[in-house]
Amino acid sequence: MKPSDVLIKPILTEKANAQQEKLRRYAFRVNRKANKLEIKKAVEAFYGVTIIDVNTIVVPAKHKSRFTKAGTVEGRKPAYKKALVTIAEGETIDLYSNI
Repeated sequence: MKPSDVLIKPILTEKANAQQEKLRRYAFRVNRKANKLEIKKAVEAFYGVTIIDVNTIVVPAKHKSRFTKAGTVEGRKPAYKKALVTIAEGETIDLYSNI
């Protein structure tokens, strides 16, 4: 699998930002079929940092419903895989440069 196929996008939330500052841990949404070694190689190739640890989580699908004039609309948000990547001390990843 190519590194561009592994990483989908970084996760930019308040919780992820707090972990970046305190623990040097960055969150990425990744391909469901990617394993930890592929994720490590992809992040190192894209951002040029040294990876210490990779943790993965499969976030389950969620049922969503909303009320409209036509009635209740029910649907489902898809499941996805999230990777928490810890980088070496003294290194950073600038996720906001492309925004």
